[in-house]
Amino acid sequence: MAVGWARDGAVQDQIDASVKDAVTLARRRLPSGESLTHCKECGGVIPDARRKAIPGVCLCVGCQSEFETQQATVSSYNRRGSKDSQLK
Repeated sequence: MAVGWARDGAVQDQIDASVKDAVTLARRRLPSGESLTHCKECGGVIPDARRKAIPGVCLCVGCQSEFETQQATVSSYNRRGSKDSQLK
């Protein structure tokens, strides 16, 4: 299928790249290593059940919730396929 100046399969390449970027970002955010006994932000005790369930945990539930809320602002806009960026 011809779509302007893009080669065949370019759209799928953009989709694949976007998925790969999202997976890489998610893997980087996974905790690893030994879990802490106290939260590194507030100093509160991290329950044993949480430390066993999530290897490498370093934040209590409250601080983790706040952190995830702040991280939710990550854009999922596909910049590779933006015509506006190609026209500038």
